[in-house]
Amino acid sequence: MSVDVPRSIVLLRHAKADWPQVADHERPLAERGRLDAPAAGEWLAGQGITPQLTLCSTATRTRETWKLVVSHLPQRPKTVYEERLYEAPPGQIIEVINEVADEVRDLLIIGHNPGMQSVADVLAGAADQEAQERMARGFPTAAVAILRYTGSWKSVQPGSAELTHFWSPHE
Repeated sequence: MSVDVPRSIVLLRHAKADWPQVADHERPLAERGRLDAPAAGEWLAGQGITPQLTLCSTATRTRETWKLVVSHLPQRPKTVYEERLYEAPPGQIIEVINEVADEVRDLLIIGHNPGMQSVADVLAGAADQEAQERMARGFPTAAVAILRYTGSWKSVQPGSAELTHFWSPHE
């Protein structure tokens, strides 16, 4: 695949998690999260989003979110559970993106805040006004930001993408 192909970076924050007496990494989804994650999957499918690759944090809540989201997509993409996405800062998320093979056109990343909102802000050199205003109000659980990018994944850097969509299950 040519590196000049338009690509999508889809950033999904995990759905609402519960707070049982377990290590943070092992926190499961709360009931609201189990309702919101499928809604995120339905929204992605409705937008025609068909990622070829999903990179998902290894945390229980992100893995549970992905399981509920993917059941609503038209096809299951290759999925890689990536430890470096757990509580990752924007620079580390960009490093992970830079390692993606150029054969992948659309990439879905499932992670945590503040990393998801921060990396969306950092990557967006341009933005759809409505999407930008919606994201500026916060990046709640199960929210999705879609950024468009043209170039090699190795060249993704701050300001290189355009924020085109932002969705949240409770807007």
